[in-house]
Amino acid sequence: MGTWRDKAAGAVAAWVMLLLMLAWAPGARADRVIALDPAVGQATLDSAGSAWLDVGGRATLADAMRQDRGWRATAPDTVYPLRHGDALWFRFTLAETDESERWFLEVPYPAVNRVTLYTPNGQGLWLPMSAGDTLPVAHWPLPHRHPLLPLQLVPGEPQQFFVRVENPHSFGAPLRFTSERQLLLREQRTGFMLGLYFGLASLSVLLAVLAAAALRDRAFGWYAATILLMGLAQACLTGVAGLHLWPALGWWNDIAAMALPVVGSAALLGFFSAVISLPQRSRRLHRLLVAVALLCLLAAAALPLVPPGWRVRLMVPAIVLSIAAGLFVNAWAARRGDRNAGWLLAGLAPVLVLSAFPLARTWGLIPLGFWSAYGMPIGIAIELPVLLAVLARRSQDRRENFRRIQGLVRTDPATGLINAQVFAERLTRLIARSERLRLQSVVLLVDIANIEQIRRDFDRRQAEEMPLWVAGRLLSAVRDIDSVARLSEHRFGMIVEGPLTPEEAAGTGARVVARCLMPFKGKPLGWVAQVRVAQTVVPNGSDARQVIERLSAVLATVPLESKRAVFTIR
Repeated sequence: MGTWRDKAAGAVAAWVMLLLMLAWAPGARADRVIALDPAVGQATLDSAGSAWLDVGGRATLADAMRQDRGWRATAPDTVYPLRHGDALWFRFTLAETDESERWFLEVPYPAVNRVTLYTPNGQGLWLPMSAGDTLPVAHWPLPHRHPLLPLQLVPGEPQQFFVRVENPHSFGAPLRFTSERQLLLREQRTGFMLGLYFGLASLSVLLAVLAAAALRDRAFGWYAATILLMGLAQACLTGVAGLHLWPALGWWNDIAAMALPVVGSAALLGFFSAVISLPQRSRRLHRLLVAVALLCLLAAAALPLVPPGWRVRLMVPAIVLSIAAGLFVNAWAARRGDRNAGWLLAGLAPVLVLSAFPLARTWGLIPLGFWSAYGMPIGIAIELPVLLAVLARRSQDRRENFRRIQGLVRTDPATGLINAQVFAERLTRLIARSERLRLQSVVLLVDIANIEQIRRDFDRRQAEEMPLWVAGRLLSAVRDIDSVARLSEHRFGMIVEGPLTPEEAAGTGARVVARCLMPFKGKPLGWVAQVRVAQTVVPNGSDARQVIERLSAVLATVPLESKRAVFTIR
């Protein structure tokens, strides 16, 4: 117990001594000293330092240390307007009580051009350390996703530091002082989140590539290209690409953070066009999307050639234009009944909302924060499964349409019944099977005889509907092994498989007539189908063509005023 009290008393005394030293320190001046507490593990500059904008960026550290440079107190969430060539200086004083933790200056902004920390070495010299996306990450003092510079502190002694920031546009990132323990904990959480996102994106790309190869569907190819480019863009904006993909390419790390989002926007337009089949629906709108995509690609190609201060002025309008064009064509398709377009709009909603934060941050409207740094990955993570579901349903619809198109050769498109060609093939097999098994089957031709009367008593539409209702009645009158075919506009064919007794075979036609004469639900009592049936038993020594011709000849010779409904050929 005495040992615990001694330690507590020593810690309190150390803090009191530190506060007294900070209060009387000659270098403290107007800047408030930031006490780095290992128990807290993190502190931010907020209002404890000073900032000065060096227009033109020609000032040296000696110039910045002069008191008449117009230093202004810093404030939280401040966005400093910068142009290419300008430099932003920060000045602050830090102090720690012990050496239990290593401390780092953390600038959570991977896209900043250069951050230089000036540290006093105790002998009147200032040692610079630099990091930023214009420098190869492999050459940073501590390779990391964003600038991370070690702070050299002396316990119990306040020290003043200077930071020089270079960026071609605004700077609104906080300066954060983080202990090693806190840094490791936060990086584990961040690494887990980024791992989920990039794992999901990689899996989506792989599935899309396999689906594109298996289904020969360009929409899956566009999806794979879009997600790959968006994933690379987010890898740049989060610093993962500079750390792991191209750590030795500083020039590309600087350009890629702006070029890849623009190229990804162009690929997204191609994905939209493929999913809603825009070339087949509107050549004019398809050309519009192609033109916008080409403008995005030209803007991306021009980014390395223009001055750094102009890159944001090319990047942001290109992305906004592509988003507007994509929304317009999807809304146009949704209004015309495209089911996929509506789901595309729903899937893109999180990305469209959350993309406003990084765009506003890039334009200098808001400071760097959680949503401006990680809003897009979160939005894309929500979007990925939705778009995959849209593609899966679209693929299913395409396969169903393809099967229907192939089936048109063998089926009637209005009723779904087999056509005359398939009916003849099945009849040929039936005759051969009946001869081999020595059994009797029945073949029938069914004509609708009162179509003209329905047209006169009701209207043309009611007459056109009659064959569809008759097809349903004929299907309900047969078994699963039997066949019903539509041979012409008002003629149907039926195959009733044996074995059948002579009585069953003779009564088949009468049962069909009776079933068709039954009233239809929801229709007037006078709206009934009066049919004429020609039937014969097979095998009867004739082939399929002869059987159909004989039955057709019988129906052709029936007088219009005949009341007889069933005609049997022996």
